[in-house]
Amino acid sequence: MDFLPLLVFGAGKMGGAMLDGALKAGWPASLISVIDPHPSDALRNEAQRKGFALNPTTQTPAKLVLLAIKPQMLDSAAAALATCVTPETVLVSVLAGKSVADLKARLPALSRIVRAMPNTPAAIGRGITGAYADNALAESEKTLVSALLKTTGRVEWLTSEAQIDCVTAVSGSGPAYVFFLVEALAKAGEQIGLPADLAMRLARATIEGAGELMFQETATSPATLRQNVTSPGGTTAAALEILMGPEGLEKLMAQTVKAAHARAKALSG
Repeated sequence: MDFLPLLVFGAGKMGGAMLDGALKAGWPASLISVIDPHPSDALRNEAQRKGFALNPTTQTPAKLVLLAIKPQMLDSAAAALATCVTPETVLVSVLAGKSVADLKARLPALSRIVRAMPNTPAAIGRGITGAYADNALAESEKTLVSALLKTTGRVEWLTSEAQIDCVTAVSGSGPAYVFFLVEALAKAGEQIGLPADLAMRLARATIEGAGELMFQETATSPATLRQNVTSPGGTTAAALEILMGPEGLEKLMAQTVKAAHARAKALSG
């Protein structure tokens, strides 16, 4: 792939993870600039060590811009961002709740915009991103954006912008659901007599291992993996009678995702 100049506008947790992913994927540091009004010491050290430009005094408009500031900062950052883009710029926004229309209203020079919703496992290269491109994006530009997003994990292209809110509810917020499952499983272990530290180690290792097994067994459905653990009349079957009952996990998860989806839609206006 021919790498193009990349401007990372905002290098907090997600922007920093995507910057790190791009560098690890071979994006030349000499082609990367980062604008961050409050750079951490770690970011300063990384810029010195790896050679990308941090808050350059002069900024040439970039062909590819990753916008990763906090959504509430968009209005205050719009003037500075406007100097970094042209009608030829492809802007990739990971701002939750900021639509293509919102971005174009504040940055009227833009005509090529991608909205992306990554998740926190991007920090270890195991994320998944839902992405939506507006109609102005050429296929070659979409390929370039895919290459950038794939530096932190897998990418799923969406057919409508409305699906971004759905992705937010499932995979964007989803890691928190899994982390809470670990908390709940460990607490349940305590309640039946395990020491708290042992219960937590068992719960963490179980979720880690089950996730890795599902990752490696891509040809096997989660339902089949579940069935493989479940002996008729055994302990797992007894537990699943609760989890799969009418008031069990499926109903609770549906309510959970619907609540996140409704909030995502509300934030999007």
